[in-house]
Amino acid sequence: MHPIPHQCPVCHGELNVTRLVCRECDTVIEGRFLGGPFAGLSEEQIHFVEAFVRNEGKITRMEEEFRLSYPTIRSRLHEVIRALGYEPGKESAVGLTEEERRKILEDLDSGKITSEEAMKMLEEG
Repeated sequence: MHPIPHQCPVCHGELNVTRLVCRECDTVIEGRFLGGPFAGLSEEQIHFVEAFVRNEGKITRMEEEFRLSYPTIRSRLHEVIRALGYEPGKESAVGLTEEERRKILEDLDSGKITSEEAMKMLEEG
């Protein structure tokens, strides 16, 4: 199967899903359906989001699974965030550097601090 196209190849307008078909019994449902916030993501971005959820949002695990560096994983995460219509870092702690935030998250991942401690450190930063 092919992924759902989201843009008209003629005018580049937004396409709407209007027909659903059951592969088992051929039941057809017609109407206008929302694709949801993830419908506009590429296949590669969806794969990344699935891995991110599977790895409980732990970037260190993502580095191991994808065999990519921390900055590359962050870059891909930022691509997904932008594709969902948000700007990365808008709600992040202002006082912390990326390295300080990473250290807190690594400490959390390794069990050196609790999630409550990590949240407090990130909020105070």
